[in-house]
Amino acid sequence: MTSPAQIGRASASLPVVLSLGAFLALWAIVAAIVAEPTTMPGPLRVWTVLADEAASGRLLTNTGITLLRVVAAFVVAMGIGVALGLVLGRSHGTDRWLNPWLVILVNMPALVVTVLCYIWIGLNEVAAVAAVVINKVPLVTVMVREGARALRPDLDDLARIFRMPTGARLRHVVLPQMAPYIAGAARAGLSLIWKIVLVVEFLGRSSGVGFQIHLNFSMFRVAHILAYAFTFILVMLVIEYLVLRPLERHAGRWRQDGH
Repeated sequence: MTSPAQIGRASASLPVVLSLGAFLALWAIVAAIVAEPTTMPGPLRVWTVLADEAASGRLLTNTGITLLRVVAAFVVAMGIGVALGLVLGRSHGTDRWLNPWLVILVNMPALVVTVLCYIWIGLNEVAAVAAVVINKVPLVTVMVREGARALRPDLDDLARIFRMPTGARLRHVVLPQMAPYIAGAARAGLSLIWKIVLVVEFLGRSSGVGFQIHLNFSMFRVAHILAYAFTFILVMLVIEYLVLRPLERHAGRWRQDGH
């Protein structure tokens, strides 16, 4: 017997399924009108290429390499950004000194940072990850800083009255309040990181999804470009909906419980 919760989930997913179906139908219609498979391949052509690349092992290998770079850059950037954001949000003096640096880095084009890292460090993995981290850290820092500024002073006063150690205060007072901001920074940062990783691979790596897009661009194989692009977008959507969104809901649960 179907439960009301299952019916509700099915009703909520129906618009998504219909919207994706409409997108595929529109794509197929446009491809049929253009009638030029080399520049506007249809969904079936892209699916055939995707299946061939998967069967050869190239799709899994290159997607895995890109995903490893995304994870490495994400972990490093989140660690640095969260620490800096907490310091800047809690120390007005430090914030006044470092805010101009943040403004510069936030507005620095990712392409420029990538090119400079390759010139200064070399065409290697360190430069690739460093370029992504440098582009990501300012965004995380700004978002976490705003959360640190919004911390409740009464809870800080309570922690001081009870003489809580610094570690305990951070774990039980600061981080629970910061969790929604950190989760939001993680979601926004991930959507930015994977795009920058593709640019980094396009410019200076010999493996990964970005490199495959570069390779197929040089040979004007649009179906291959779309196959790799949609594959990695799908991977990122799975991470978004199955990992980051549940974590964000869990992080904000304490506010709802408090009400």
